Amino acid sequence: MRHTSHHPKSGPARATLYQEITDRVLHQLERGSVPWVQPWDGARSPLGLPVNALSGRRYSGINILILWDAVTTRTFGSQRWLTFRQALSVGGHVRKGEHGTTVCYADRFVPKDEQTRASEDGDEPNSIPFLKRFTVFNVEQCEDLPESILPQSPPLAERETVPAADALICATGADFRIGGGEAFYHRGEDFIRVPHQTAFFDQINYFRTCFHELGHWTGHASRLARDLAHRFGSEGYAREELVAEIASAFLCASLAIQPTVRHADYIAEWLKILKNDNRAIFQAASMASKASDFILGFVEREAQATDASEAA
Repeated sequence: MRHTSHHPKSGPARATLYQEITDRVLHQLERGSVPWVQPWDGARSPLGLPVNALSGRRYSGINILILWDAVTTRTFGSQRWLTFRQALSVGGHVRKGEHGTTVCYADRFVPKDEQTRASEDGDEPNSIPFLKRFTVFNVEQCEDLPESILPQSPPLAERETVPAADALICATGADFRIGGGEAFYHRGEDFIRVPHQTAFFDQINYFRTCFHELGHWTGHASRLARDLAHRFGSEGYAREELVAEIASAFLCASLAIQPTVRHADYIAEWLKILKNDNRAIFQAASMASKASDFILGFVEREAQATDASEAA
């Protein structure tokens, strides 16, 4: 009687992973994006196949679609990827708080008892297919990587300056970390990350984005002390996004920059909140006004100090 050896990634686990990836592709198709045609309509990354930054080996099959999707949705500027251990092995590391992308590896293996049986019977052993998942990170999610495995960046376009906006951002003293493909405020470590200005298709959106993240920054316990501990997708999270969005609009208007909705994907949640609570827009506008006044106050205090110095 032949005994079948169970591999940890075979059976139900493999079926779950297949379904998970299939559902991801279906989701792309349902929203009108063909994952093997669409990626470069809005991507910063150059056309090409994703590769492992250390080995240079190209990813294949379904992993191409998975990584193309990640490059597009997270606006990475590189097609190069590493595992957590690979980043460490070359003296770098994955930036704290970054989330990797799950890819899969398909192969076949021969159980030990099957090897024994085949040897005894003198025929070829039967192999069992398996699929396992692992996590990779775009090189833009890593720090301290050697230049040898980083992509050669094309020359940056000339930066379009808005002196008053640059001065306001600088005056806040906020810890801005420029680079990568995402914009966010890290509440735990109190820093703001935004892509380089020239990575924006419309460079004025750099300032709109900075002001939005500065809106969140004002909520820190050492500043205006709003409750920022909300789970992504929760009502509290959507309310805080509304505050930051309106604060950005106030700051833009104060500098003669036309405000826009930078996070249109939250509109449905905002509508739901406003329909259920007729005070919500008043509260959000009040908090946003306090946030924008707090930020503008840095430049106003600098101007007062300059005036006092010149008068002395």
